[in-house]
Amino acid sequence: MAAPLTLVLIVAVTIRAVLFRSSLAELISERVEVVSPLNAWKRVVEGLALLDLGVSPYSGDVFHETPLIIYLFHFVIDYADIVFMIADGITAVALYLAVQDYNKAVFRKQKFALEADRYPHDCIELIRTPKQMHYIPLKVALFYLLNPFTVLSCVAKSTCGLNNAVIALFILCTIKGSALLSAIFLALATYQSIYPLTLFAPALLYLLQRLYIPVNLRRPSFWFFTLQYAVMFLGSLCVIVCLSFFLLSSWDFIPSVYGFILSVPDLTPNIGLFWYFFAEMFEHFRLFFICVFQINVFFYTIPLSIKLKEHPVFLIFMQIAIISIFKSYPTVGDIALYMAFLPVWNHLYRFLRNIFLVSCVLLACSALFPVLWHLWIYAGSANSNFYYAITLLFNVAQILLVSDYFYAYLRREHHLTHGLYLKKKDGSEATLVLK
Repeated sequence: MAAPLTLVLIVAVTIRAVLFRSSLAELISERVEVVSPLNAWKRVVEGLALLDLGVSPYSGDVFHETPLIIYLFHFVIDYADIVFMIADGITAVALYLAVQDYNKAVFRKQKFALEADRYPHDCIELIRTPKQMHYIPLKVALFYLLNPFTVLSCVAKSTCGLNNAVIALFILCTIKGSALLSAIFLALATYQSIYPLTLFAPALLYLLQRLYIPVNLRRPSFWFFTLQYAVMFLGSLCVIVCLSFFLLSSWDFIPSVYGFILSVPDLTPNIGLFWYFFAEMFEHFRLFFICVFQINVFFYTIPLSIKLKEHPVFLIFMQIAIISIFKSYPTVGDIALYMAFLPVWNHLYRFLRNIFLVSCVLLACSALFPVLWHLWIYAGSANSNFYYAITLLFNVAQILLVSDYFYAYLRREHHLTHGLYLKKKDGSEATLVLK
């Protein structure tokens, strides 16, 4: 499998290198769907210019990235194109290795359940075979590297690609069972954009399950391991934040980065749900609705963790999708990360209800974004309502996609427990209803 992965990496790098050298690069870097006030490359360049002049990059209202990002590019500014291509490559390889390990764990669990005769006899067709799972890691890498959303994000030099790389490394370390590295990368991801904090629950659940698989080993108690993981996470986060302070000799980055993410002062149009709503909002209602909108990302963590406590990897997928939909400044690069996981759930296709409709809506919206932007900004024959309408439709399609996979996953698990062909007490065929 190394040769096909290498080929995919070469093709992906070639596409990006060609686009970097084309006249489209500047156009892509200006698209509001691809970059946001938080991760736009031109803002990083502005921050670097201020840093070189001996002025704090957070003294104005332009730069909102973290200190580690600006100091990284302070040394590699001349090789920025290569850095973003390497970040995409790291993300793809990390996801490839993570899914490879996850599939092995799924196969072992499935084999054990078959040997213990835990599955009903009529659901054998739902059992995944090694042949079906063999190419899934490669498909995941392919879905990420050759996804147009990922390519556009890389060519625009959006720092979203670096965030994706950190989250992918966090997923890899979690699935490999390295609690320390998992906590470090989760802390780094949280430091970058706050929202990955919600991935703490699925990571803890997965590590606990992995810890409790061997029966003959001495294991720490549930609460002790939870405390241990939380201390590693919070300790890593404190070290990273303190390092940022020592680099800048100032705490200015905290209100400028995290305050900016949470308070949403810049209402530049994007593919998210915040900008139009708060542009029309009365100022005295603003704080209340900011809290309501922001809590969406965190609110679903507890119920989903309870429902999917036995399936933490699927919970990670759900949480990443929720973050990309409900965060304050989303871009297409965020969407590309969770879409890379879709091949992992290819065994759910038979239970999906709206996949064709949702796929068509997502494609149509992606095509209409630049059209309606042009009609609004340049032609003057439309207004912000048109652009926000297509944004709403795009996000509704994402919500339908995620909820459809959630339904399909739960339905398959129900069939594996109760049988594929459900019967009522009178012997007639039963209908499964998700409530």
